[in-house]
Amino acid sequence: MTIRTYDNQKDRETVVALWRDVFTYATGHNDPERSIDRKVAAGEDGLFLVAEREGAVVGTVMGGYDGHRGWIYSLAVAEPARRLGLGTALVREVERRLADHGCPKINLQVLPDNRDVIAFYERLGYAVEERISLGKKTGQP
Repeated sequence: MTIRTYDNQKDRETVVALWRDVFTYATGHNDPERSIDRKVAAGEDGLFLVAEREGAVVGTVMGGYDGHRGWIYSLAVAEPARRLGLGTALVREVERRLADHGCPKINLQVLPDNRDVIAFYERLGYAVEERISLGKKTGQP
């Protein structure tokens, strides 16, 4: 397996299809194409990664860092490639890259009924924190 930085020309179609398959909730602000467009427009920071296995993209993770906290978004592994350590490898690589940016803490959000994903992150050292996550749509798609 190889983990490398996302290439919009090479990877876009495959990543959009993977996200549509893995992320079953559909809201405008989570549309894969729009999410990728926004990340690409924000500039290259080395925090949008893909995992390749036998030449095919089988996983992604998108990270972000605002100078205060790091975030992990859009960790996805194709169904046939799960339970092979790809998700763990992607998380560890984005953690390493966030640390290289000087990031002191990483946050992520998981839907409360997604117990398997919560358990996955707990095995990697993440803990559920007593916080209330608030959100507000800006009117942008």
